[in-house]
Amino acid sequence: MDGPVPERASAGVWAPAASSYSSAAPEGRMCVCPGPRRIGIPVRSSSLPLFSDAMPAPTQLFFPLIRNCELSRIYGTACYCHHKHLCCSPPYIPQSRPRYTPHPAYATFYRPKESWWQYTQGRRYASTPQKFYLTPPQVNSILKANEYSFKVPEFDGKNVSSVLGFDSNQLPANAPIEDRRSAATCLQTRGMLLGVFDGHAGCACSQAVSERLFYYIAVSLLPHETLLEIENAVESGRALLPILQWHKHPNDYFSKEASKLYFNSLRTYWQELIDLNTGESTDIDVKEALINAFKRLDNDISLEAQVGDPNSFLNYLVLRVAFSGATACVAHVDGVDLHVANTGDSRAMLGVQEEDGSWSAVTLSNDHNAQNEREVERLKLEHPKNEAKSVVKQDRLLGLLMPFRAFGDVKFKWSIDLQKRVIESGPDQLNDNEYTKFIPPNYYTPPYLTAEPEVTYHRLRPQDKFLVLATDGLWETMHRQDVVRIVGEYLTGMHHQQPIAVGGYKVTLGQMHGLLTERRAKMSSVFEDQNAATHLIRHAVGNNEFGAVDHERLSKMLSLPEELARMYRDDITIIVVQFNSHVVGAYQNQEQ
Repeated sequence: MDGPVPERASAGVWAPAASSYSSAAPEGRMCVCPGPRRIGIPVRSSSLPLFSDAMPAPTQLFFPLIRNCELSRIYGTACYCHHKHLCCSPPYIPQSRPRYTPHPAYATFYRPKESWWQYTQGRRYASTPQKFYLTPPQVNSILKANEYSFKVPEFDGKNVSSVLGFDSNQLPANAPIEDRRSAATCLQTRGMLLGVFDGHAGCACSQAVSERLFYYIAVSLLPHETLLEIENAVESGRALLPILQWHKHPNDYFSKEASKLYFNSLRTYWQELIDLNTGESTDIDVKEALINAFKRLDNDISLEAQVGDPNSFLNYLVLRVAFSGATACVAHVDGVDLHVANTGDSRAMLGVQEEDGSWSAVTLSNDHNAQNEREVERLKLEHPKNEAKSVVKQDRLLGLLMPFRAFGDVKFKWSIDLQKRVIESGPDQLNDNEYTKFIPPNYYTPPYLTAEPEVTYHRLRPQDKFLVLATDGLWETMHRQDVVRIVGEYLTGMHHQQPIAVGGYKVTLGQMHGLLTERRAKMSSVFEDQNAATHLIRHAVGNNEFGAVDHERLSKMLSLPEELARMYRDDITIIVVQFNSHVVGAYQNQEQ
């Protein structure tokens, strides 16, 4: 990693750190690309000045490539692309569709204008295509802009941690990026929390969930006496016990404006936990705590939007959070106990090293979408039989939403009367939004969507080397086995960078040369990166048909301007957690 690793943020109870539709089209036909995920929002139609006048720097960089590869191959909007992609050979076709499908009522907003389309079809450029590639340092600068690494202290005063550390990174496709990430150490209980959050219909919900969910989980895990101590401190105005130590990149934003509102909702939650728990039981069920935290936060997001706020900025903020949506995949690691709570279609994958040194992938989460038959059946059972054909349509919830579980998305949870009442009394910005006024078709028995997570438990073993948490932007482009193999080889290769130890034996220059040559043969582009998540993103974006990173392809993909990037891939957010095999083995020996 270039440059120093940022220091951890200061701890506190609530003291935030500063800071569609897509289908394969017949040859020669247009396809709707994975552009905006909103329902029925008009997008600006493009014309030539969009590419030539007052273009941002990335667009200026890429424009000659577009111009000289025939404009007829690309329709210049944020919503359309030709079936033959410009920068991929063979063409990249996303494995999953964008999260929202535009409703037929707004189909005209997604159809190119005939005059512009005929113009681009009729005009050809005969000049020789020019190649504009990023240099390796430029590529590395883009890939490493959001990387973060944290090494866990070997002994934190409570217990020896089973986590060595973690690497995380993000690569945007949307502008602004809709993914978020979070990592924190629980200070009043044992364990570490790590999570990735994938937003849709904007980034407001994923931002709020990334800031708030870990506090709800930490409070859910606190014993009764600690909750009482915190509440008494608030009442008397004393300093509060810190419950989380955040590990954040400087770019990971926290909303200071909403901190008081968020704190009040959290306090109401722990007050209810105090009333419900008399202190008789000291055992806390982690699975139940995770489920309660997810559901309670989603309920608070909904309630805050219904109540509103006298402050116009906060009122608009809470409504944006509620009407947008986010999936979440969170891991809680405490010794050898690993719990994964998942809502939506991000994934948790365990990397296991077999006795022969090979790598295997163990899935610790299930996607909540139409490819999960049990999830489809759950939805159908929760609604009348006469809705069996409409509740899941075209592999989407009510024909519109791809994930079947998510935070926010009150369009799929509130009654129609409640939606209309909130929108009519809300700010003008919300009332002017076509998506918020649109009622999903066949909307009879809400709620159709839940934020309740599916929790998986795994007891760590010495062969369990790492955990990958990633949004669906990674899993759309790479198979889980390839993900685990690449990370495993990367982590193993890193050990080869250590100085060669000959154990006191005398070696000749020839023998040393042989050792160095053998080690070099085992090393590849792995050493371009000092961060496992960055290395994985490099492969996800730049892999060719042989599974090797192609710099030319990587350069082209990273050169795409904001108007085009979302056509080719989704936001990618990754956290790679490395486990301490010696500590995990010691736990096992103690129990035998």
